[in-house]
Amino acid sequence: MNFVFTSIIMFVFWILLSGEFHFLLMLSGIVFSLFVAYISHDLLIGSDNIRLFSTRMLRFCRYVPWLVWQILLANLDLVYRTLHPKMPIDPQVIRFDTALRSDIGITVLANSITLTPGTVTIVANQDGEFIVHAIARKPAKDLLAGEMQAKVKRVEG
Repeated sequence: MNFVFTSIIMFVFWILLSGEFHFLLMLSGIVFSLFVAYISHDLLIGSDNIRLFSTRMLRFCRYVPWLVWQILLANLDLVYRTLHPKMPIDPQVIRFDTALRSDIGITVLANSITLTPGTVTIVANQDGEFIVHAIARKPAKDLLAGEMQAKVKRVEG
């Protein structure tokens, strides 16, 4: 099933990139999509079943708007801090442990932290240990509150 799903994804991507519907291009797209899916179907979806993969993708699609909102708020906070005459910047390096253990959960959390302006993930390891640099005390406290971790935990399942 992973092979079929990967083939379909590759072929749709092929069509989106080419934008042409000539017989030869469509045939090439089918052949190369099948070839790429054959050699890499376990990389895209992994060993999980298709139902779990699609559930995670739906949860991730619900997570993305929240993340974009957090990025926007962090941008506004960062602009305020840099334009404020006193520049209320108080760099913090924080360490916390998370219950996330899967590669997907740790990667999504680490990237979400780094995408949010004012915070950068320094260390994220398989044991759930994170070390993060925050530009001020408030972003550090917000991160330690655990809302982002809880949302990523829901994506992870």
